[in-house]
Amino acid sequence: MASLIRHITVDCSDAYLLGQFWAGVLDGSLADDDFPGDPEALVTAPGSTLLFVTVPDAKSVKNRVHVDLQPQDRTRDEEVERILALGATVVGDHRRPDGTGWVTLADPEGNEFCVERSAAERK
Repeated sequence: MASLIRHITVDCSDAYLLGQFWAGVLDGSLADDDFPGDPEALVTAPGSTLLFVTVPDAKSVKNRVHVDLQPQDRTRDEEVERILALGATVVGDHRRPDGTGWVTLADPEGNEFCVERSAAERK
């Protein structure tokens, strides 16, 4: 049997704060034993698990790997606005006049991710 991805790990400067942000984005939760100042924070959400690990190195370049989010119960644009309110920033807006495209956002530590159209918007 092949390996399975257990979780995606993100190096960061504050594991707990970034974990809180991503728990909000994914409608997930932090592990019961995660607290402010902890060197690791585990976010569990439907279909994904993210592990945030505090490291001394600052982010210096564009991510080589990123996640693409697809809203389940709202439009792409509604989801972008919701995530911006959680503390994200827009890195690039690739929405097209015909409704296709995506928006590239950055989390509070500058890690890029994309918000694509919902399944309903793809029909």
